Amino acid sequence: MNQWKNFSKGFFKENAVFTLLLGMCPTLGVTSSAINGLGMGLATTFVLIMSNIVVSLVKDLIPDKVRIPAFIVIIASFVTVVELSMQAYLPALFESLGLFIPLIVVNCVVLGRAEAFASKNGFLSSMIDGAGMGLGFAMALTILGGVREFLGSGKIFGITIYPEQYGMLVFVLAPGAFIALGYLIAIINKLKKA
Repeated sequence: MNQWKNFSKGFFKENAVFTLLLGMCPTLGVTSSAINGLGMGLATTFVLIMSNIVVSLVKDLIPDKVRIPAFIVIIASFVTVVELSMQAYLPALFESLGLFIPLIVVNCVVLGRAEAFASKNGFLSSMIDGAGMGLGFAMALTILGGVREFLGSGKIFGITIYPEQYGMLVFVLAPGAFIALGYLIAIINKLKKA
């Protein structure tokens, strides 16, 4: 039962974007649309789950002196799998996300979970933790991307809700990411206190 508690904390209590403010580079860089947010979130979720599994299995074999570099190599292996798979099967999304896919290697959400959780827990707990934190990250990126896309272009997931000429261009641009994220964090903090 405690494992499912670890799963849900990635959505609410320890959400990387809305609560811990981790992984801001992809959060602000790729969330100009809901599909970009979802794509980056699911890519990061896969890397989190797989790297947590491997780290939990090999944690006793890695000397303390090379622990962090070993974790980065493990994470980089799964990022390469994601990058090549996305390039082969989702080329439009791959082009849209661009440089942010390889940057998953140094995303502090992924490395932080490997260090703080997977290196101290077993296989199943680490897998569930990776899934919860990853899906919570994906949810946050999708919500932020959806808000920015809706306010900026009048669409959600590319579906037109209102004419684009009524959209606010600032939300599609970089400053819109900061504005939308700030308001979403304020709303979430208000809901937590209620």
